[in-house]
Formats: sequence, C-alpha cells, structure tokens
Amino acid sequence: MKIGVLSDIHIDRNAEMLSGGQSYVEIVAEKVRLEQIQLLLIAGDISNDYLTSLKFLQELEKECACKVLFVPGNHDYWSKINGITDTKLIYEKFRTDATTLLEKPCLINDDWAIVGNSGWYDHSFGNPKFSQEEFAKMTYNGRTWQDYYFVHWGMSNLEIHRWFYKKIEEDLQAVEGRKVILMTHIVTHPEFIVPMPNSVFEYFNAFIGSDEYKKLYEKYNIKVSVMGHVHYRKTLKLNDTTYICACLGNSDEWRTGDPVKEIEASFATFTI
Repeated sequence: MKIGVLSDIHIDRNAEMLSGGQSYVEIVAEKVRLEQIQLLLIAGDISNDYLTSLKFLQELEKECACKVLFVPGNHDYWSKINGITDTKLIYEKFRTDATTLLEKPCLINDDWAIVGNSGWYDHSFGNPKFSQEEFAKMTYNGRTWQDYYFVHWGMSNLEIHRWFYKKIEEDLQAVEGRKVILMTHIVTHPEFIVPMPNSVFEYFNAFIGSDEYKKLYEKYNIKVSVMGHVHYRKTLKLNDTTYICACLGNSDEWRTGDPVKEIEASFATFTI
C-alpha cells in the first residue's frame, strides 16, 4: 500500500496564493492521483475553523477517490468564523467524523494499524530557564501564542496534554501486536523542534509538542511517526522508526509563490 502524507495546508491563510479557479482540494487530489496514493494521511491544520476543515476533508475524499484519514491540529480546533467557544464540542464534532482518527484506531490489515490523535504540548521543549507560570501566560516579548485566544478546553496545557496522551496510549494498547503508524499534529521528537539558539523559540518551543512521547516509542511497535505543526519538511529515521513531517506551511515560508510546486515539495510518501 502506498501512503501519502501532508500537513498544515492552512487553506484560508494561503487562499490568496490560488489563481484561475484553483482550489487546494483539486491540487492535493491531483497529486494523490499522480502518485497513485491508496491512503492519504493529513496531520492537522487545514484551516482556522473546524467547519471549514471538515468540509475540505469531505470534498477531498470525493475528489481523490482514496481513503483520507485526519487528526485535527490546534488551528482546526479554532472557530474564527462560527464563534464556538467550547473546544470540547469541536473535539466531539471531529471524533464522530468518518475521516478523523480520534479514538478510532484504523486496522489496515493483520500486520499494520494507524493510531491518530492531535496530541498537545506540555512546555517540555521550552527552555527550562522559564517557569511553568511564565509558560502558562503563553506570551513572551510582546508575542502571544494564538491558541491562548482561540482554544478553550477548560484545562491547563499540561492537563490537556495528559488527556490526549492517555487517549493515544489507550489506542496503542488496542492495536498491540501490529506494526503502528502513529499520526499526531504535535511534534513528538526533539529533532523536529525549532533549533537553538533562537531568541523567540527558546520560549515558544514550549508549544510545539512534548518530550514525553519518547516513552511510547520505547514501549510500542511504532514504525512510522507522522506529525505536523512546526512547518518543517523533514523525514528522519531513528532506531526502527521513520519520522515524517510534511508541512505545506504558510505562504510567507514557501520557497516559491506557486501552491502546486509547494504541495509537490511538501508531499511525502511511504509504502507498507
């Protein structure tokens, strides 16, 4: 089976880069057809509103005629258009969607399974010179991590992280005995955080992911780890696990102004 990977498409922020009737659904679907992809994994951050993201997923699955599986990113939990202020309600909308992996491990065959969840951050990738109280403010040098305004779980970041971590481990236990593709939005390995020294991200790496996920790789048979969030395009093999980050990212981070070329450059594939 040939599997495609893409993340952080940000279709609303990147809409201005489209021209002449283009759509991100059509661009991604064409790439899927050219690569003869049988399963497409999208690791979050389709848009800044959950309804926009859900509509994109539905249209994409029809257009590309292959199975699409998704985990929401932090931006997908926003509701900038529709004004939903209870993020757990949005989580439930995604959890019951057929394309979304939340609490629904997918058995590919007798040997392979996919476990997917958003994951969250627990500040462990931030510089320890900052206190937990400082990280909890989510603001540094006049900049604020935007989840502070648009995500409302009714819990602290550390509590949200533990909640997601528990759900991921429960799903991993449910497919034990199979080789696993783990898909998160949040970064699960320190090789994918913003490298230091960096005067901004020595603080904001705290909101990139969690170092605790390394326990899962030690305990479970995770062969492929898909993630997004950090807007890197990088594949790395460590020990017996291949880590894939295939982010389109924001247009001001692109090498060109062409969304077709950028999706071509960011799109990753692997075969099981």
